[in-house]
Formats: sequence, structure tokens, C-alpha cells
Amino acid sequence: MTDLFAPLQSLKQGHWFKLICGASFQHLPAVRSLTLAYTLAGTDCIDVAADPAVIAAAQEALQVARALTRDAQERGFDYKGNSPFLMVSLNDGEDPHFRKAEFNSTKCPTDCPRPCQRICPAQAIVFNRIQDHFSGVVEQKCYGCGRCIPVCPYDIIYTESHMIKPGAIAPLVMSTGVDAVEIHTKVGHLAEFQRLWQAISPWVNQLKVLAISCPDGEDLIDYLHAIYELIAPCHSALIWQTDGRPMSGDIGDGTTIAAVKLGQKVLAAKLPGYVQLAGGTNSYTVAKLKAMGLLKEAGEEDTKTRRHRDTENFFTASPRLSISPSSISGVAYGSYARVLLSPILEQLENKEVNNTSVKATIRLEEDGELLWQAVELAHSLVSQLKSRQER
Repeated sequence: MTDLFAPLQSLKQGHWFKLICGASFQHLPAVRSLTLAYTLAGTDCIDVAADPAVIAAAQEALQVARALTRDAQERGFDYKGNSPFLMVSLNDGEDPHFRKAEFNSTKCPTDCPRPCQRICPAQAIVFNRIQDHFSGVVEQKCYGCGRCIPVCPYDIIYTESHMIKPGAIAPLVMSTGVDAVEIHTKVGHLAEFQRLWQAISPWVNQLKVLAISCPDGEDLIDYLHAIYELIAPCHSALIWQTDGRPMSGDIGDGTTIAAVKLGQKVLAAKLPGYVQLAGGTNSYTVAKLKAMGLLKEAGEEDTKTRRHRDTENFFTASPRLSISPSSISGVAYGSYARVLLSPILEQLENKEVNNTSVKATIRLEEDGELLWQAVELAHSLVSQLKSRQER
């Protein structure tokens, strides 16, 4: 029997794992495959773009994962058929997570070494793609990291921000069965945040989790306190996502330091809710947190959490929002988690059917070898948090 609230237990116990597919990442086959692999590996939350087609692709993968529960268990994975929460990301203003690179490929000199193509972690920049002779940025694959901009020798790459109009998107997204919403904001955006909050407020009571993602800045803690005053009371578990160094986890181990430092800063503020890292997270993050004593050991329980343990109701706002854990409750992985599986996804995308030149969309579960390779890779990351829980 599955536990509908298992992700909330993970959050409370300090081993919450979130996969970030990307707030502007709309490559449906990749979203579907990433969701499937990380679900079978035991993730608690899948964060996707607020795009109905993307949401549908993720939901389809969740259904496939449930059908593969027994297979996963027979292969030694701990997946019990629980669906992770499906989260969508919204923004209250300009934000690097909600942009895409663009350039006119006809302006590229033929002798250009194309460093933009080499540095793109999403393989979103192509030249003379065989099928349709396309050159440029594959919009669906670009998630706005911006690494291509400074390396362009001719300074012709720019970004275009994609602003979500809350009045239009909120009813559509919130009626598609999502479990959680993440709002990207930054210091000084309180008026913009309030407008977005008013637009989604008719639907917030149906959410299981509300996440606030904010980078560091002057007067950050005062700003987060102001947001809390604005949204309280709230019928959702509240997560403060510390966005240390956005979209950089695949660059190197050192990128996680900014996320950890920001997590410490927000923890020290003792804001009601849970603190979860993001921005630069990778395989080094859990080890760093453990070395600094910022993760609970298996079976350990925060004093405030213990105080509410017997009375907490998942649909009652006050007890949930009154808890201020003294340790990091979870970690979100974005670019690192995606790049980790990129060799598998690339193989899947390039597979030929019947040895012909005709390409066809092959779903991950249709290639058992690639499927379980992907799950094994995903599990190598998820298990860093999950292996700490009591069995």
C-alpha cells in the first residue's frame, strides 16, 4: 500500500530529495525520462515548468513508474509505488530560471570554433541539424543557464525572458492536479510577489507544499519574514529554497558552497518552515552538509518537530508552519541531476528503429537496459540522502 504523504515524511525527517527539471525546460521526452528514472530511484518531488504539456509528460511518467514498482523492488531499489509530489515553478519578475538563449546563426562565421555548442550542458545549441537543416538554439531544450553568452567570440548570443502572467496561467496550471508550487522571487520584489500570490490564492489550499525560492541579497532575512507575514496562514508545508549559485551544480564540486552558506543563513533566522538547498548542488553537497553537522542523523528529531509530532495534521496550517527545524530538511538537484543522466537520454534520443535512417521517439521504459541504467545513476544521487533514514 502506498503512502500519499511519504514525501512530507521525508521533509520532516530531513531526507527530502527534489529533482528540478527546469523552470523553462520544455523538452518533453527528457522531462518524461528524467521523471521516470528519478521516481523509481526514490525522489520526493519533481519540479517542472508551468506548461500544461510538460506537466502532462511528467504525470504520464509517474503512471509508468507505478506500473514498474515490482520490477524496481526486484532489482533492489526501495521504490514502493509512492508518487513524488509534482511541483510547478512560477516567477514574480525577471529571473534567470525563466529565460532562454537566442541568436541568429546566419551571423556566425563559418570558421567560428563554436564554443557555445561545446559548453551548453543541455545540448540545446546545434548547427545544421540533419533532419531540418536547423541551426541555433533548440528552444525546448534551453533552460537559461547563460553559459553560452560570455564564450561567444562575436557577442551575438542574448537571452529572452519568459514572464508568466499569473492571471492567465494560474487557473490552468492549478487545475491540472499539481501538488506543489514554487515561487521564484528576490529581495525587493514584495509588491510583485503579492500580485502573484493574489492570483494563485484561490488554489493554494489544495497544495501540499509551497516553496519560496530566493537568492541571497542585502536584507534577505527581513524580506523572507515579510513574505511569511503575507502568506500566513497557509495550508501547505512551507519550504525556503536557498538558491545559492543557480544552475551551476554540474560545473564542479565547489559550486555547492554558496548553497550551503545560504542555507546556514536562513536556518539561523529560524523562519517557520523547512530549509532546502538548491543552486550549485551536486554529489558533494550531502557530504558537505554532514561534515558541517547540518543534516539530521537517522532517527534524530528536531525538538520542535517532536513537540508537534503527535498533533500535526497534514491539512492543518498552524502546526506545520510553526515548525522551524534546526537542520537542512532536503536538497534539490537541477543541472547536476540532469547532466548525470544525459548520456542515457542522448542514447535514447539517437536510437534508430529497425536499423533505418528514420528516427522515432522511443520511451525510456521501452528499452529495459537503458531504463535501469538511468535508474541506477539516479539512485546513486538520491541514495546519498535516503541511505541516512532508518529502515
